[in-house]
Amino acid sequence: MRIKYTISVVFFVALVIIEKENNIISRVSDKLSLKQIPEASFHPSGVSTSPLKHNVSSALLHRADAAFALMKRRLENYSTHRDVARNRRKHILLLATTRTGSSFVGEFFNQQVGNMFYLFEPLWHVEKMLTLETGGTNATVAAKMYRDVLQQLFLCDFSLLESFIEPPPADRVTAALFRRESSRSLCEESVCSPFVKGVFEPYHCRTRRCGPLNLTLASESCLQKDHRVIKSVRVRQLETLRPLAEDPRLDVKFIQLVRDPRAVLASRMVAFEAKYKNWKQWAVDGVTPLDEDEVRKLKGNCDNIRMSAEVGLRRPPWLRGRYMLVRYEDIARFPMRKATEMYRFTGIPFTPQVKLWILRNTQASKKASGFYSTKKNSSEQVEKWRFTLPYKIVQVVQKACGPTLKIFGYKIVTSEEMLMNKSISLIKDKVFNLL
Repeated sequence: MRIKYTISVVFFVALVIIEKENNIISRVSDKLSLKQIPEASFHPSGVSTSPLKHNVSSALLHRADAAFALMKRRLENYSTHRDVARNRRKHILLLATTRTGSSFVGEFFNQQVGNMFYLFEPLWHVEKMLTLETGGTNATVAAKMYRDVLQQLFLCDFSLLESFIEPPPADRVTAALFRRESSRSLCEESVCSPFVKGVFEPYHCRTRRCGPLNLTLASESCLQKDHRVIKSVRVRQLETLRPLAEDPRLDVKFIQLVRDPRAVLASRMVAFEAKYKNWKQWAVDGVTPLDEDEVRKLKGNCDNIRMSAEVGLRRPPWLRGRYMLVRYEDIARFPMRKATEMYRFTGIPFTPQVKLWILRNTQASKKASGFYSTKKNSSEQVEKWRFTLPYKIVQVVQKACGPTLKIFGYKIVTSEEMLMNKSISLIKDKVFNLL
């Protein structure tokens, strides 16, 4: 029975090609139409317009058409469901600079265990390698490297990052991944390889005793998660990340975290005391020369932050619905509200476990709050810098970063009295993320 054999072949082919890529429907449709009996043509009703060989019954032809239609509907449903599942997966890049509270904000996502794969500063390795090789980082070369590594990491591919890790991983195993312990995803049970005695891992897991990181296991864990989040303070210009937003394999959203540049400098002067020794001395005696290179670097950092924000706030087509600007000061004052807004923006459910972490870690005691701690009494951190940063240095920052202060809604201080007056807030109410 030729038609029975043909129908069986079509069903077999349809079952095989159901695993193919997105063009599955059109290819199946073509195949179905080509498999029709060449000796006869049929009306949509299934009634023959010419005699059929082998006396094939009209009822059998009706069943064949119905079977084809059912298979096509199932294939269409499969494709739709797969597209929906893929669209549910979100890729979030948290962009910031050092001492802006990015480690604290990153924990909003790192604490979402189970369905979140979070990476803490993987670009540290890229920056270090480029600096060692050239004595500095070429902005153009670095931007491309950062973008390519981020793209691969969002796809759960660690191979490009491996080429920047020193010493190089052996058989995809490394004890040198920067701040591994800051990514809960890299310390969970499925990624925790057996402990190896005598192997020193500077950034070892604290939640459990694990051996060096197996990047194959990390990749497998990443592939199983619903969402992927990366935190980085090394990307200078948002525009350089456009290929990520336009990559059809990804659904990338960018959260840019900013902070008052005066507060950032005050924090850096404490965290990196030796580096800013001349600044402090100059503020005290006015004789020690101020490092002009550091002032130019300060201005360059402010300009990069401002220009990235200007790109995001213009909402070009490639960034529409993909960019959110958040001030650290707003997070510190209203942590739960801002976390809710960030989760709403990403399209990821805001779970009770994250809410509980935020409540516990925004009301920390002074003893628990360290320079690098993610535990803060957040409301006290907002304008604490005003009472530690000399007015002379405030003036330098305002001159170098005036446009940046303006776009983000930070008030200019015009006197030392104004700086020290707690009743005057230097933070303007401002809405950035209008739809």
